[in-house]
Amino acid sequence: MGDNRSLTKRIMTSALILMLAGLVIFYFPNWVFSLLASGMISIGLFEFFGLAEKKGFVVYKYIGTLIGMCVPIVIYFQRGGEGYFASEPFFIVIACLFMFVLQFSKPDASQALASIAITLFGLLYIAWLFSFFVKLKFLPDGALLVVFLILVTKMGDVGAYLVGNEFGRHNLIPRISPNKTVEGTIGGLLFSVLSAIASRAYLPHFSYAHLGILGLLLGILGQAGDLAESLLKRGCNAKDAGTNLSGFGGVLDLIDSLLFTAPIFYFYVVVLLK
Repeated sequence: MGDNRSLTKRIMTSALILMLAGLVIFYFPNWVFSLLASGMISIGLFEFFGLAEKKGFVVYKYIGTLIGMCVPIVIYFQRGGEGYFASEPFFIVIACLFMFVLQFSKPDASQALASIAITLFGLLYIAWLFSFFVKLKFLPDGALLVVFLILVTKMGDVGAYLVGNEFGRHNLIPRISPNKTVEGTIGGLLFSVLSAIASRAYLPHFSYAHLGILGLLLGILGQAGDLAESLLKRGCNAKDAGTNLSGFGGVLDLIDSLLFTAPIFYFYVVVLLK
């Protein structure tokens, strides 16, 4: 009964998220898409820093979240033809410097390494990786590429969940995620590949070979991203990163599988499909 309620909440939350995402991707200008990415990054970072605090680390939660949510905005002005120079690397350098300056004013330096490292890791892991969605949106057919990325990655999640629940017998890595199975992993990869190949209906300039490769690649990376977040939560003794999304946990639990797929897909398109 509990599993059915959880599944119902997941379906309802997923439907609302897909409706919002579809509107923003296809019907709103790129600056709205960038603001949505900024909002998701800010919530995800706040959840990540909250996990670190539960473990006893002192982190720059508010400053780190503020810096992270600015990354998509910086990329928007860089990519949006506004005449700005390539400010993203400069912004990241300034953020690193700012972390050290903040630490200089602290009377106790015993947690300096951990505080700076965790804050900067959060910025790279969540803010920088997720911000590749904004870069992807500015490419030709950017809206369709964003849809493809989300569809193929999330179909891997769906496949892993359905196949794992029905046929899962062998645990994958129980010390990290006890509910994930080998059968579920294979099912997730199959769903990703099939959804990628089916996407030729709206991406006809992609060959079936590239779509098959992307399906397998994004399927592997998506499940690796899910396991990576599970590893962090296990290290902090937490079941979910947050409680902001009914049926999913937190925003970080929702986007974890997208964090590795977004930059790799962007580079694949820019380098191999140019």
